[in-house]
Amino acid sequence: MTALQKLIAAAAGLACLIGLLVDFAYTEGAPIGYPEFPLVAAFFGLGVLSLGRSLVPLSPFVDAALAILGAVGLVLSLDVIETGGPGFWLALAAGWLFAWMFAERLSAAIARGRIAERLGFLVPLMFGAAILVAWEAGTRGGNVPVVLLPPPSLIWQDIIGNLPTLAADFQQTFLKAVLSGYTLGCGSAFLVAIAIDRSPFLKRGLLPLGNFVSALPLIGIAPIMVMWFGFDWPSKAAVVIIMTFFPMLVNTVAGLNASGAMERDMMRTYAAGYWQTLFKLRLPAAAPFIFNALKINSTLALIGAIVAEFFGTPIVGMGFRISSEIGKLNVEMVWAEIAMAALAGSVFYWVVALVERAVTFWHPSVRGGRA
Repeated sequence: MTALQKLIAAAAGLACLIGLLVDFAYTEGAPIGYPEFPLVAAFFGLGVLSLGRSLVPLSPFVDAALAILGAVGLVLSLDVIETGGPGFWLALAAGWLFAWMFAERLSAAIARGRIAERLGFLVPLMFGAAILVAWEAGTRGGNVPVVLLPPPSLIWQDIIGNLPTLAADFQQTFLKAVLSGYTLGCGSAFLVAIAIDRSPFLKRGLLPLGNFVSALPLIGIAPIMVMWFGFDWPSKAAVVIIMTFFPMLVNTVAGLNASGAMERDMMRTYAAGYWQTLFKLRLPAAAPFIFNALKINSTLALIGAIVAEFFGTPIVGMGFRISSEIGKLNVEMVWAEIAMAALAGSVFYWVVALVERAVTFWHPSVRGGRA
């Protein structure tokens, strides 16, 4: 355990204990925000264990247990307080410090081979949970107005209560506009990249044109696409095609030039033609570049479709729902749509990354950097 980790553990413990003492000092023995003894005991125990943790080297999973203990105490205290006192905020800082230390120590242990790499998913899981707990505790403990930032619990209630509406919006925006535009944009850019690689004339003519198209402002393109293709999803798919075309084109062209001159000379010594060299050498070498573009476009496509829906759409779709509900100050529904879009984009990216690992399993970046 490093000196920094010992300092973090000691700071977390002192944060809990000092917070309780401050609360007692303010209220003559009845701590603000902790009217129930179990909550006081939980945070006192967290403080004592934190100080002990700074003196004794223990497993990183102990840090996870301490972070969970702090999170549970914070969430339970939200049901019995109106406004968080000093101890509440110091306990929140302590829980965050332990979540941070768990992620840091687990990452280091995996890198050194002391813990199985398959447990690496716990790092983003703990980090995401810590953000949600801090969000919930900060908004409710600080009495933040819902119109400014609703707590995750209210957003979740809105998601559960509006599943049919959210499902219809998801189908309109993602399943129709995003997937169709993504497929056409990436596919056409891939074919154009091969044509550019085959013809120096096209390379000099199409690459500057693609750069010009990529620089066009989205808020200017979207209304034009609506006028050309109507208010339904094809106009949003057209915007997605424009947004995904150039990243795929540039990355594919760069990837086709990634194979070394020695490998290409060897293919020529075997009397391989252009297409044999392309499929057996150059496209495999370009696969990491191509998948890099596919992953970038997986998020760009969703952003483009949602923004395009602000400029004309049927009464369905993520972008339409966000723009209409924010006008009613129904921020919980707006955040529900944002959460669904973020989840859809993350899953889409994850699927592309899984396909990349299956196709480019031979590449050092996929095999963990081992040659």
